[in-house]
Amino acid sequence: MAHMETLPDVLPADPLAVAANWLAEAVADARQPNPNAMVLATVDARGQPSARVVLCKAIDAPSAEIHFYTNYHSRKGRELDANPRAAVVFHWDHRHRQVRAEGVVERLAEADNDRYFQSRPWQSRLGAWASRQSEPVSSRGELIAAVAATARRFSIPYAGPGSPEPATVDAQVPRPEHWGGYRLRVEAIELWVEGEFRIHDRARWTRGTDGWSATRLQP
Repeated sequence: MAHMETLPDVLPADPLAVAANWLAEAVADARQPNPNAMVLATVDARGQPSARVVLCKAIDAPSAEIHFYTNYHSRKGRELDANPRAAVVFHWDHRHRQVRAEGVVERLAEADNDRYFQSRPWQSRLGAWASRQSEPVSSRGELIAAVAATARRFSIPYAGPGSPEPATVDAQVPRPEHWGGYRLRVEAIELWVEGEFRIHDRARWTRGTDGWSATRLQP
């Protein structure tokens, strides 16, 4: 049976609310691994673009923001320091939908970073300390050794991925200063719904001082 969803004839006034609902439906559907995965594109000081997949942790419709977390010293972190603008793409193939957004990027508050970091599994918190993200490493073994050394630092009896994990972990693993979150303040967003014979349904919103303005686009 052909997929028949379309965007409404009168385009929604708040596209971020639609995007947030689409994300929630993709998560609830559970047919696609990591439904909150999004491609993040950045540009360095020389104008060289790069893209990678990160996990979206929130689409905040009232503030028109998209949140994600990473290592500030990573390539994307350095590029956002040099040029604090970015674009993101969500594609939910199993739901025949896509979202693209563009805007200015800012770091989240330290309190927000601390709160989210402490909600992560302790293994992921160790990894944030052990990995110098985007830097060269001589071997997988060197990286595993760095994880084990970090575990010892925080008095956790763990030798890294592939080794037995302790039954309980009581040690506190604080957030490293080089790890935290960003908010993408959305200035433009596009919603896309797959159509028959590649006649897709597509619209773009831009945000001005008076709110959102919408334009339907040809596929």
